[in-house]
Amino acid sequence: MMIQRSLRKHKYSLLVFIKNPEKGKVKTRLAQSVGDDKALEIYKRLLQHTRKITLQVDASRYLFYSQEIKEDDWSSTMFNKKLQIQGDLGDKMNHAFSVALKESSAAVIIGSDCAQLDAVIIQEAFQMLESHDVVIGPTLDGGYYLLGMRALHTKLFIDMPWSTSEVYRKTKQCLKDENLSMFELQTLSDIDYIEDWNRYGLDDI
Repeated sequence: MMIQRSLRKHKYSLLVFIKNPEKGKVKTRLAQSVGDDKALEIYKRLLQHTRKITLQVDASRYLFYSQEIKEDDWSSTMFNKKLQIQGDLGDKMNHAFSVALKESSAAVIIGSDCAQLDAVIIQEAFQMLESHDVVIGPTLDGGYYLLGMRALHTKLFIDMPWSTSEVYRKTKQCLKDENLSMFELQTLSDIDYIEDWNRYGLDDI
C-alpha cells in the first residue's frame, strides 16, 4: 500500500540524496562500459525505484538535489525539496541531518544507487533507532547505502575517505571510539558497474 502523505511533521525524517539526471554526469563508472546514454537511462530507473519506495515510508521526506531544485516527477507535496550544500559528501550529509533532526526524533539518509533497497528495510532502520544510536546499511564495496541516527554525530563525517572501500570500516571504528551503539542492516549492492546492474539491477528496463 502506498502511503504518500503530505509534508506534515513526522516523528521520523527520511533524507534522499540524488544527482540531477544529466548525460555524462551520472553513473560515470557505469558509463565507461555502457556509454553515457545507457548510464543515464539506468540512473533514471534507479531514481524511479527510489521515489517509489520512499513514498511507502511513513516519514517526513527531504529530497536533496546535487545541483539545482527542479520541478520534476518528485512531488513537491510529498518531498521537501532542498539543495545539497557545497563541500564533500560528509559536509553535505552532516548538514542534511542537522536540518532534519531539528524537526524529528530520528533521521535516515539514503542515496539513489541501490536497486535492492526497499521500504521494509528503511522502516526497519527507523524501528532499530528506537534502541540504537546509529543504524547503518553496508554495501558490498565497503561503503554504506543507509545511515540513520537519533542525534547529530558530526564525527562520522569528518576525514572520511569517501568513495573508497574504507568508508564502512572507518565509520564502524568511529562509532566504537565514540561509544555509540549500532545496528547493522543487511548488506546490499550499489549499482556502480555493469556487473552490479546485471546481477542486482531492476528487471523492467
